[in-house]
Amino acid sequence: MNQPNWNEDEFDLTLSQRTEELYRVPNMEPKADGFIEAAVLPLRDMVIFPRMVSPIFIGREASLMALEEAQTKEQTVIGLTQRDPDVEDPTAEDFLPIGVEMAVGRLLDMPDGSHSALVQGRRRVEIVEFLRLKPYIRVRARIIHEPNAADRQTQALMRSVLNQFERCIQLDRSIPEEAHVFALNISEPGWLADMITTSLGLTYEAKLRLLMILEPKARLGQLTNLLAAELDVLELEDEIHTRVQNEVDKSQREYYLREQMKQIQTELGEGDIFTRDTVDLKKRLETTVLPDEVRKAAMKEVERLSQMPPMAPEVGIIRTYIDWILDLPWNNLTADNLDVKNAAKTLERDHFGLKKAKERILEYIAVRSLKPKKERQPILCFVGPPGVGKTSLGRSIADSLGRKFVRVSLGGVRDEAEIRGHRRTYIGALPGRIIQTMKRAGASNPLFMLDEIDKLYSDFRGDPASAMLEVLDPEQNNSFSDHYLELPFDLSKVMFVTTANSLSSIPAPLLDRMEVIEFPGYIEEEKVEIANRYLIPRQIEENGIEELGVAFELPALQRIIREYTYEAGVRGLEREIGRVCRKVARMKAEGKKYPTAITPDLVEKFLGPQQVFPSEAERQNEVGVATSLAWTETGGEIMAVEVAIIEGKGGLQMTGQMGEVMQESAQAAMTYIKSRAAALKIDMDMFERMDIHIHMPEGGIPKDGPSAGITMATAIISALTGRHVLKHVGMTGEITLRGRVLPIGGVREKVLAAHRAGLKTVILPEKNMKDLVELPKTVRSEMKIVPVQHMDDVLEIALGKQKVIDPPKPRKRQDEQGEE
Repeated sequence: MNQPNWNEDEFDLTLSQRTEELYRVPNMEPKADGFIEAAVLPLRDMVIFPRMVSPIFIGREASLMALEEAQTKEQTVIGLTQRDPDVEDPTAEDFLPIGVEMAVGRLLDMPDGSHSALVQGRRRVEIVEFLRLKPYIRVRARIIHEPNAADRQTQALMRSVLNQFERCIQLDRSIPEEAHVFALNISEPGWLADMITTSLGLTYEAKLRLLMILEPKARLGQLTNLLAAELDVLELEDEIHTRVQNEVDKSQREYYLREQMKQIQTELGEGDIFTRDTVDLKKRLETTVLPDEVRKAAMKEVERLSQMPPMAPEVGIIRTYIDWILDLPWNNLTADNLDVKNAAKTLERDHFGLKKAKERILEYIAVRSLKPKKERQPILCFVGPPGVGKTSLGRSIADSLGRKFVRVSLGGVRDEAEIRGHRRTYIGALPGRIIQTMKRAGASNPLFMLDEIDKLYSDFRGDPASAMLEVLDPEQNNSFSDHYLELPFDLSKVMFVTTANSLSSIPAPLLDRMEVIEFPGYIEEEKVEIANRYLIPRQIEENGIEELGVAFELPALQRIIREYTYEAGVRGLEREIGRVCRKVARMKAEGKKYPTAITPDLVEKFLGPQQVFPSEAERQNEVGVATSLAWTETGGEIMAVEVAIIEGKGGLQMTGQMGEVMQESAQAAMTYIKSRAAALKIDMDMFERMDIHIHMPEGGIPKDGPSAGITMATAIISALTGRHVLKHVGMTGEITLRGRVLPIGGVREKVLAAHRAGLKTVILPEKNMKDLVELPKTVRSEMKIVPVQHMDDVLEIALGKQKVIDPPKPRKRQDEQGEE
């Protein structure tokens, strides 16, 4: 059967009349053997079920002849579904074996030349034989009888199907509610399955499967699965529909309320909120003190805002931009406290030592007190190891000046936009950290601390260190331009203080704009004083043992410093003091007897075994072993340089993770020694037939720098001549090929390390004697510091006068033995 176009109105008018005609068509009486013979009505893309009424459309001439003959003889027809609906002249192999006996109502002629009729399925039949194919198909079929009674399992399936069908009707509005009532009154299982199948919008393939299932119980089971799947889809559709409907209702409600609000505001003379906000912004701009260029740009943005519809996407961007302009402290200055004595008192109260930094701040305050209108602010760079008080000193400076203190950590910043901000064209754009921090400060002359400036990094997003050039240049920062604001902001009144652990990673142009103040590491005496003044009282208060009268004895503090911390600052010392205080607090909380005097024995009990083993001077004079003084980020250190002479081919081997500069110093020392071999009484054959091995202990720690040059030269000469190196002598200095001793860095830390290790004599380059001004008087009085200019002076002081062992000698060659 095909389905041509037809007039829907005409079809509906005759539907009831045609339905009555169906029931006037009698069933074809089966023969005694339970078989019937009838014409076939081929069905394409549709399935007719028993007892179900459905319209059909006839387009084939053979189908029309079969129907006319059936109506003439008042007989039923058998509806057979084609396997392939595109076959125009089907044969016996093109039909499914199961069909439905149908009663056909009166044929109607359609306007397009086709015909329609209303059919009702009667019962399933199984095709036994095709009697003929022309002019229309006629078959012999066996009637399939379905049981009317239902066992308990079948009744359970029927109830389940009815419940699922009821839920489908509730969710699918295309199914009439009367269908459920009709289904409730069906007692036959097969009829119930067919009725529900017809009512549901199942796929063509699903209907075919159900038609082919002859057992009612099995048909109900398959229908249960199909209903469950259909329910899942319907519930999802209902959920989506409910969600969409709620959103629509919410939007409509909000729109309605907004319209009401507008009308109410209009009646009250208040206007809408957007207009009122724009008016408020104009009033704020008129009352806020702004530079002329900034005010002009802000008023232009407000005018743009007033001409935009409230829901325009740019409204939020413009409003945020104007808020930033209004919130920034363009001319909000705080008064400086220029009392030099008060500032000195504040700095001394908060920090011990740090003489250079304190003097520089007091000089600045003194100059400002004499010339209050001075515009240029100092840009200081505090350089030193961690934990020496760089950041906390910046806070104390702000306190002494009466300025607001703000801090930004630059560690790990890689994006240039972090400093200068993003342009407003980007979604979520904001000003950079400089402008954001100025807003947080609320004043145009705060003390601005830029922490960890040596840890800025550059990558494909730009170089933030280059962006800092404008910020820290007194000639440019009076008109700093942020990409977001695109307006000049005056940073010339800001006092910038930067901190760094090392100057090596700071670009030279940026370093040139800063005044560097070095923070040396603390010596033991200074750490003891800092602990007594600040660390112990703070930890006692933080751990709630103020009333217990806990006190640290001096030997206990010294033991903590020497055996449990290894640092230039005091952070680790404070942590260890805090651990001791917490142990006492726990003993008090548990009701145990607690100590009030912390002794060295209690330190080991509370903190465990010794954690740090400081380097010590050599216990006896050694040949080929010299003591070098080294600088590290955690302070000074002493290191032994060991030299061994072994048979070989004149090679020089260096171990102990020496850097390139240190290896070059060793080679320079070797060249100097060779050039002075005659004066030093060294056989030149030693350099051709013996290998020299230089080793720096603690090979897991990288070492570099030229300052060990004279130490390596001394150790090599000692090993080649058999003269011992004096155990109480330490040295540092760079050596040249001519034996000159050049200056090095880190003198203060190196001399303090020598003092801690128990050395009595320190050899320094003569040009480094100026650096001894910073040494404590106790160190200078307890040690002999000898300046030198040439390597000969070093050997005169460091080596013994006579050889104590015979130096190694190369074996004679065979040709030399033969000559003898």
